[in-house]
Amino acid sequence: MGKDTVDTGIRRRSAWSGVAGVAVALGFTELFAGLSSSIPSAISSIGAIVVDRSPGWLESFAIATFGTADKAVLGIGIFVTALVFGWLLGLASTRSVAPIVVGFGGFAVLGIAAQLGEVGAETVAVVGTTLIASGVGLLVWHGVKVWAEPQDRPITDGDVPSIDRRRLLLALGAAATVSVLTVGIGRAKIRSRAEAQREALVLPEPVEVALDPTSEHDFDLRGVAPIVVSNATFYRIDTALVVPTIDPDDWTLTIKGMVDREVVLTYDDLLGMPLVERYTTLACVSNEVGDRFVGNALWTGVLLTDVLELAGVQNGANQIVGRSVDGWTAGFPTEIAFDGRESLVAVGMNREVLPASHGFPARLVVPGLYGYVSATKWLTEIELTTWDAFDGFWIPRGWSKEGPIKTQSRIGRPKHRSTIDAGPYTFGGVAWAPNVGMERVEVQIDDGPWEEAELTVPLSIDSWVQWGYSTEIKPGQHTIRVRATDSTGFTQSEGRVSPKPDGAEGYHTIRVNAQ
Repeated sequence: MGKDTVDTGIRRRSAWSGVAGVAVALGFTELFAGLSSSIPSAISSIGAIVVDRSPGWLESFAIATFGTADKAVLGIGIFVTALVFGWLLGLASTRSVAPIVVGFGGFAVLGIAAQLGEVGAETVAVVGTTLIASGVGLLVWHGVKVWAEPQDRPITDGDVPSIDRRRLLLALGAAATVSVLTVGIGRAKIRSRAEAQREALVLPEPVEVALDPTSEHDFDLRGVAPIVVSNATFYRIDTALVVPTIDPDDWTLTIKGMVDREVVLTYDDLLGMPLVERYTTLACVSNEVGDRFVGNALWTGVLLTDVLELAGVQNGANQIVGRSVDGWTAGFPTEIAFDGRESLVAVGMNREVLPASHGFPARLVVPGLYGYVSATKWLTEIELTTWDAFDGFWIPRGWSKEGPIKTQSRIGRPKHRSTIDAGPYTFGGVAWAPNVGMERVEVQIDDGPWEEAELTVPLSIDSWVQWGYSTEIKPGQHTIRVRATDSTGFTQSEGRVSPKPDGAEGYHTIRVNAQ
């Protein structure tokens, strides 16, 4: 075996050892995060920095391409990048331990810096556990490298092995198992800690209870979204890689800025105020025509006006900024809080304590505004300021500063490119115009006339409605289109407009085969 072959084997052994070391180190950081609420996830903390510094087009692409899986994709991307980093460190450390030691030291410094930027992080715990994780990673690197060295055996015909592939594979398998288990246990602990705190709570009885949906509110058509979307299936779009774990006993909501007096409310303070129930449809500005990032739920909370009146809004304060525990921000005109619509500081969703993934302990729900300018989850601050003094998270990334939800409709029954039975058929879907209300929905088949559909009775002016249209459908290929007209007389436009910068436009159109 030639010298070049031997050197190649040594480099490969060292490189894979670096990968194993980094994988186990990352796993231990996640395990420590799961064991203590004072130790943030290193992967999520680094991911938050990536999100904050990513250009707007990249974030928009991620949401449009991966939808609610964008955070998982980013997390996987960070993990893979770290493994590539480990491979390169291993290669550089073929003949000297200095590169791997320096590399793991840099890995620790980066992780510590990212974690300490998170709310609730304790310096001693973060530094100590990250150094331990890095030390474990170095031990794994050394152990795998030594383990994969060829064992003593007779050498024949100049055969000088430089790597024991079987032992290397066993070592890599063990490292991968440890990494997967520690990451999995850590993430599961984080989720269970948040859920345990939440499940122990009970919401007080609201002073205003909303009516329950009946058959006049929901056609119960197969394929059409329910009039009230369950907590488990309600869409989620935000920038948090890991849902924040918040102890309600430690949480506070501060109302500050251009107010007569700064007010700090505890969770118990908020629950002690008059609670009301309101049906409100929320929508994401990145929702393409006919897409799924929109939903209707029953929200329980305190009227935003009640909260603001505790502090007293000063003249000239024409923007309300909501700030999340993870630093995310959204801003909307102050007048919207006082124009008659019933915005909430919500603590409940569909008569359950607000789920962690939807903003526990509290979030903002503002009818008629896209979430990117209003729907702050994990709310911890409400700041009164001027319109020009502050831009929310998405505004510098190219999205409009004002984000009223556009009147839209969607076909849910049947699905695009499906096959249906010719003859009597009922088409169906949903339509929404929060804070305005729906006047009518019309359906067009091929190039025929627009025909008015039947609408359900709205649960509220802020709630979407279902529509149904029954007709005779002839055999063959057909194009189905839908359009909505809200209570102001505005009919949604036909021309397709992309979501950026202020929401998509156009008729939702599908093609079906009847036979």
